[in-house]
Amino acid sequence: MAKILVAFGTRPEAIKMAPIVLALRKQERLETMVCVTGQHRDMLDQVLRVFSIAPDIDLSIMRPDQTLVEITTTILEKFSATLKEIQPDRVLVQGDTTTSFACSLASFYAQTPIGHVEAGLRTGDLRAPWPEEYNRRGVDLVADLLWAPTQGAAEALLREGSRREDVLVTGNTVVDALQIVVATIEHDSTLRAKLGEELPAIDPTKKVILVTSHRRESLESGLSNICHALNTLASRSDVELIWPVHPNPRVVEIVRREIRDAPNVHLINPPDYVAFVELMRRCYLIITDSGGVQEEAPGLSKPVLVTRHETERPEAVVAGAAKLVGTDTANIIQEAETLLDNAEAYHAMATVRNPFGDGRAALRIVTSILERHRLI
Repeated sequence: MAKILVAFGTRPEAIKMAPIVLALRKQERLETMVCVTGQHRDMLDQVLRVFSIAPDIDLSIMRPDQTLVEITTTILEKFSATLKEIQPDRVLVQGDTTTSFACSLASFYAQTPIGHVEAGLRTGDLRAPWPEEYNRRGVDLVADLLWAPTQGAAEALLREGSRREDVLVTGNTVVDALQIVVATIEHDSTLRAKLGEELPAIDPTKKVILVTSHRRESLESGLSNICHALNTLASRSDVELIWPVHPNPRVVEIVRREIRDAPNVHLINPPDYVAFVELMRRCYLIITDSGGVQEEAPGLSKPVLVTRHETERPEAVVAGAAKLVGTDTANIIQEAETLLDNAEAYHAMATVRNPFGDGRAALRIVTSILERHRLI
């Protein structure tokens, strides 16, 4: 038997780790423990409830107005103590967060093998996304099992010198999570009714634009520019705007200041993952800077306009499911109105096959763990 310690701390990590935790816990030859850092406290807890995952260890690291240095050093210290106590045979981390970076560094110091979910994504620019590009590269450097979601990510790892036997193309586990939740919604009429009561009333004659924005590099003029574009789009009689506003106080301040108060504009608190999936199902198009949404939207046939200048997920752009529009107000308006007014352009983006996987990534990851630890 091998003892596996799964570590995560933010909502996106939890969503992408949940299918793996569920798959790991079905294996009698693996003892699985879950450690959460609490980097996103309320948003993390929402996802844990959705997938019925109870953490074995909660580091509860968040304090008001913490800096990145404080978050990193707190996780490093607390997770190091956890490793000493648990003595796992392997640690699993996900993606590019401060939690992922700090937990992998602590594991490296403890000489504990590391598996990295969603390895190999690159923009090539350490400033975009910041600090995530650095975080992901750092984790990839110390991991000995590198689960690349796409062939492009795997090739990036090999170019950088990773051993071929350590790299496996799995697909992205967010597709697994999305499929689990969509199936739940479609088969549970009580849940659908509950979602209908909780979510904003949407005019069925209008085209809904779903918006998310939270990237640090967009918090100054970039986010204001996005807001100006959305005000213009919301002035159209055929549009409804829904924006789950990230709880970062700076994001809240800018959005509340810049977005006009109008009947067809809904600024809401971030819903749980099930409700957010339902919002994606109901919307016409998505404007976002989120990496996870770029991966989820093609699985729901929703075009995505990405308000970033670089993306570590170029597969969606290459496939035609997403467009990089940056944070220029005029460009965002132009690209959104093309999708709102041109049915052919909309259809071309909405019918692209999801390039991020088939919903079996978690199974491939668990199988590779069993093989690496010689349990099959």
